[in-house]
Amino acid sequence: MSKVKNNNGYLGVTEPISLSGPTEKDLTQTAEVEKYLSDAGLYESQEEAVSREEVLGKLDQTVKAWIKKATRISGYGEQFVHEANAKIFTFGSYRLGVHGPGADIDTLCVGPRHATRNEYFFRWLHDMLAEMPEVSELHPVPDAHVPVLGFKINGVSIDLLYANLAHAVIPEDLDLSQDSILHNVDEQTVRSLNGCRVTDQILKLVPNIPSFRTTLRFIRYWGKRRGVYSNVMGFLGGINWAILVGRICQLYPNASPSMLISRFFRVYSKWKWPNPVMLCHIEEGSLGLPVWDPRRNYRDRGHQMPIITPAYPCMNSSYNVSVSTRYVMIQEFTRAFEICQAIDEGKADWDALFEPYPFFESYKNYLEVNITAINEDDLRNWKGWVESRLRTLVLKIERYSHEMILAHPYPRDFADKSRPQHCFYFMGLWRKQTNQAQEAEQFDIRGIVNEFKNNICAYQHWKEGMDIEVSHVKRREIPLFVFPGGVRPSRSSRTAHKSSRAVPTCDVSAGQVENVLGTVSCSDAQPVPYKGSYTKQPEPDYSGCFQPPGITSVLLSSLPNKEATNGHANFHAESVEREHPEHQESTFAPVQNAVCHVVKQQNSLLPNSNNDWQSYGFGSSLNSSQRECADRAANNLLSLSPAIRAVPDELDELTSYHQVKVNQKDVNADQRPSLEGSSEDNLEQTCSLWPQDSNNLKRKANEELEVLSFLLHE
Repeated sequence: MSKVKNNNGYLGVTEPISLSGPTEKDLTQTAEVEKYLSDAGLYESQEEAVSREEVLGKLDQTVKAWIKKATRISGYGEQFVHEANAKIFTFGSYRLGVHGPGADIDTLCVGPRHATRNEYFFRWLHDMLAEMPEVSELHPVPDAHVPVLGFKINGVSIDLLYANLAHAVIPEDLDLSQDSILHNVDEQTVRSLNGCRVTDQILKLVPNIPSFRTTLRFIRYWGKRRGVYSNVMGFLGGINWAILVGRICQLYPNASPSMLISRFFRVYSKWKWPNPVMLCHIEEGSLGLPVWDPRRNYRDRGHQMPIITPAYPCMNSSYNVSVSTRYVMIQEFTRAFEICQAIDEGKADWDALFEPYPFFESYKNYLEVNITAINEDDLRNWKGWVESRLRTLVLKIERYSHEMILAHPYPRDFADKSRPQHCFYFMGLWRKQTNQAQEAEQFDIRGIVNEFKNNICAYQHWKEGMDIEVSHVKRREIPLFVFPGGVRPSRSSRTAHKSSRAVPTCDVSAGQVENVLGTVSCSDAQPVPYKGSYTKQPEPDYSGCFQPPGITSVLLSSLPNKEATNGHANFHAESVEREHPEHQESTFAPVQNAVCHVVKQQNSLLPNSNNDWQSYGFGSSLNSSQRECADRAANNLLSLSPAIRAVPDELDELTSYHQVKVNQKDVNADQRPSLEGSSEDNLEQTCSLWPQDSNNLKRKANEELEVLSFLLHE
């Protein structure tokens, strides 16, 4: 395992921004923060804490009895059966000390090599748990990316993973932090062990654990209230938020929680994604396991908000983030920082930060995903599968429309009491605006919606009655059951909510629809041919931001509307409006262009052969010498010095669909509020993560990129 501190004596990959401690005012605000969290009911009672300890003790006894039974069934002698052992470890929010009342406990069972996952864990242990009267809601998911066994013991929710080590006997003093335990294990075991290893390493890499815990508890609550806490939906989950907070603690090691909260929003509203957030340097390790490296790993190049785990093998924990969800989160960071400034000036209170995001008042157009099943068990399984795949619909919409149409998925489901065995999800749609005038463009997303349905209906455990419907609904048609108390907010209430909106909600309207999509069940879902055209390519967006409205118009031709016309569901044609919070009267309107630093360019995947150039449409415009020169330039871009391998720079972060370039120009210093006075340069350097000694290398690569760009656009 790598050293916790580097040679300079500080935690993290860069020096701290400030070593300043809290003032009297900061200590007062920290006391307010702690009281706010307590009043919000985020701390469990002593009785519940004791109950959790008892449940973990019961689980530990159960797995020890299970492993002895498994060892005896495997044919080993009684002496070996007597020595057989399995251990329970905790990780996640419970291990970090930031869990709240009723929260799940993430646990890991570590067993010896002869107790295999499928045969013994998901069969024998499952059967033992099923026979226990205190166990309920037993739900195995053996085919998940990280196989898990979910259940409740005495009402306490448990998510149990399994790690099948290469040990003959598991010692009681097993140290999971040692890289050697990863030797000769399968991928599922590596992923299962990663949770514990990452959690323990985070606690080692933060300078002040109590301040870290208070800040993380605050940020987690804020993320849930503002609708950006959901890894499965493309936002961020528990481990992501923990790493982000841990990095702020490293940058301000002596700060109090109230200071850390403000700095958190300040730093990440200006972070130059896709530069990664890391708590320590990425190490190759001695076992040859793949680590996050966009220079060598193709999949890593498309990550939007890399947040790298600190334990070997270092991975990106936020690979689910899309262009749409990244933008939503950045705008939320910006809004929150402005509120923190207002709190510091006595112009706002902490309640302003936690005002729920008015999702159903923020957009004019939504996609409604309605799923149904025959019974509760089938619906629970069906719901889990659909929820895990919803982010793919967001990606399809982005790619299909060349990122001109973006989707904001709401991170929770809804139920209509009048319609049992139904579950609803919603996505808000808005149109991306560029700084260049362009003709109105129509996108027909019926084909990708049907493709999404077909993928959903390929569920391995599909049963009769499991159906899915995707339809377009306008804001005024949103069903009442999604609103608190079943009451739609009045127009005046919606106006009052405008100050809490952070995402531009341009109207996405429709062109003429030749055919429509009705309810498609898994038994009759068929792909619909794409009726649009790819001949009109979007202009490169050199701002990376959502610009003020211009004269452009983007049309979306797509899905059935809730209202039928002449027997057909219709997506009506209408003009495109822009509803950007910056053009409304808002106390906390986000600052335009303050957080967008990514430049998207066309034709991102650099071809490696003449055939590749042909497939990208350059065969007719480039001769052999030009292609050779372009190939050479592309290879040079991908062979930069290993000195900066851990941090993707502006020339190497090649995404799967477009090449991105980090904009080195931030907002002018005179337009930004000072964070630490003279430490503004440190913040700029930290958000860029540029090594000091790579200027010549970057300049040379820049020249090569200019040559390549000239050839591609000649």
